[in-house]
Amino acid sequence: MSDLSFDFSGRRALVIGGSRGIGHGLTQRLLETGAEVIYTSRTEGNGLDGARFVPCDLEDTDSILDLFRTVDSLGELHFMVNMAATNYFHKISEIEPTEWDEVLNVNLRAAYLACREAGKRMMPRNFGRIINVSSIAGRHRSPVSGAHYSASKAGLLGLTRQLAFELGPSGVTVNAVCPSQTRTDMLKDSMSDERVAALAASIPLRRVAEVREQVEPVLFLCSEGASYLNGAIIDVNGGQI
Repeated sequence: MSDLSFDFSGRRALVIGGSRGIGHGLTQRLLETGAEVIYTSRTEGNGLDGARFVPCDLEDTDSILDLFRTVDSLGELHFMVNMAATNYFHKISEIEPTEWDEVLNVNLRAAYLACREAGKRMMPRNFGRIINVSSIAGRHRSPVSGAHYSASKAGLLGLTRQLAFELGPSGVTVNAVCPSQTRTDMLKDSMSDERVAALAASIPLRRVAEVREQVEPVLFLCSEGASYLNGAIIDVNGGQI
């Protein structure tokens, strides 16, 4: 059960990368708020009844444009969250150009295209909320991610600030959150239980985040309570940096 209440009845949200991890939790939570939710990824998520799944290959421009055409067929778009990411746990000496391109394409290029298309639709209506999900790796560094991942997540912050400047005059806010390590399948795949315990001991709050703790700040940025936040970068990391 969530600690916060939001009412997004009559709002339509698009979650890019909503089938797993924090994205899955966000899709579920948006449904609870009464929003109409469209989510996309390569594969459909489990337990997301009530949300509309639209498959999308984020490395393919045409696939992203088709996604927004589908959104157009459903009505106005009010919220858009760039949640999708891919990661490989390789040192720079092991990263081939093809792997670098894949990570940047999914994590940053696709976000640029989604922001561009969402902005086109929101600006004429003088309302919209765009939230880019970066990472503690984009603000600092990461012990479990490659340089390509950190670079892409840092790039999202620059994209966010620039778009806040460009879209703000039309009533569209663009903000970002920077989650730290969170109890998801990705964390299980990348860190042993012993490393997670050691990480938790190093965090001022002495624990790793739960999915809901990363979801609620995103909902806040969609809400009227955040109407004057634009270009903000919110760290959700338990005080690590």
